[in-house]
Amino acid sequence: MVLHEAHDKMTTPADLEAVLRGVLDAELGSDIVEPGMVRAIYLAGGIATVSIALTIAACPLRSQIEGDAMHKVRARAGIDDVMIHIAEMTPEQRSELMVTARRRAQQNAEPTMVNPQTRVIGVGSGKASVGKSSISVNLAAALNMAGFRVGLLDADMWGHSVPRMIGATGRLETGDDRKIIPAKVDGIQVASTGLLVDEEGKALMWRGLMLSKALSQFLTDVAWDQNLDYLVIDLPPGTGDIQMALARMLPQAQMLVVTTPQLAAQRVAARIAEMARRSHLPVIGVVENMDGFTTPDGTRHQIFGSGGGTDLAGELGVGLVGSIPIDPGVASTSNGGTPVVVAEPATPAARAFAAMAHRLVEMVPPAPGETCTARLAVLMHQMTQSEMANLDELGGRAGSAVSGRASP
Repeated sequence: MVLHEAHDKMTTPADLEAVLRGVLDAELGSDIVEPGMVRAIYLAGGIATVSIALTIAACPLRSQIEGDAMHKVRARAGIDDVMIHIAEMTPEQRSELMVTARRRAQQNAEPTMVNPQTRVIGVGSGKASVGKSSISVNLAAALNMAGFRVGLLDADMWGHSVPRMIGATGRLETGDDRKIIPAKVDGIQVASTGLLVDEEGKALMWRGLMLSKALSQFLTDVAWDQNLDYLVIDLPPGTGDIQMALARMLPQAQMLVVTTPQLAAQRVAARIAEMARRSHLPVIGVVENMDGFTTPDGTRHQIFGSGGGTDLAGELGVGLVGSIPIDPGVASTSNGGTPVVVAEPATPAARAFAAMAHRLVEMVPPAPGETCTARLAVLMHQMTQSEMANLDELGGRAGSAVSGRASP
């Protein structure tokens, strides 16, 4: 940052830098000085000039940040006028800022029951009915078949379809430690609101904070296996509270964006990718679902067009992780409680799901168990859990001591 020497003894550029720390970027969760958004401060003859770089010129918070900076600087003694110059960060600056913001989120994240080494893959889409849940279920099943330890969280609170599609039945129960025990299907741990309601067709009238709280409980109160390699999370469609809460609570999470070939779906999917990146949730790839249908005589029909997934991946600068053809078996096997990759592994759709899982593992391999960083993350996680247990124990002892003293 450039601090131009002041000629006014009452206020200095350093003073202005200090007051600008009171200007917050709500998306980044920090002031605008710490991540380097304030590029320069000039002060001469009672006129203050502040240069601020935003992630994008059309940032929705631009007017708020500009107005807050204007008011705070103008309030300083000796400032007669304020000029705010807004610039757009270069791709390199934007990337550096995202790394910083993500590191801060990791440091400030509340502890969950998900091991920091577990690879968390959120499967999201901009709209409903693109097969996002089918992708999630078959991805989890394919990873499990490949020998990895897998968890599957149905975070689509309203449209919970994962239990039926993977064959999970009954209700979730709690153990002696009062943690929720996830259901288990062929070795895959499963948690869903569908396993909390009495009837599959019962509607949940939840909104906003209730949805975020539900996700929080699934991450903090479910006894996820600490040796999970992957946790696949089926996100609700759109750009709402669940997605932003995921980025906040599990900073290690990454996202797969699901689209279908047509342009309309591609444009909507681009929005979920933009939301993810603004929430510091890396998009690692695109999955194109419903990529054509092949009849028994070998004729191929591109019912929804072609190339949408490839185009979106190119636009986002990520890879096309999978292209899944239309296959009636995907629906029929899921309706029966078995993913097609398990029930009919030789079909084109099942092979495409298996190939998608293979590519994902190449892109995001399981965390190595004994690297310094990974080991430190585990130790910090264990220390947090131990400290919480010690606090509970101390609280119990203190309660017993008080009860003892109160006894006649």
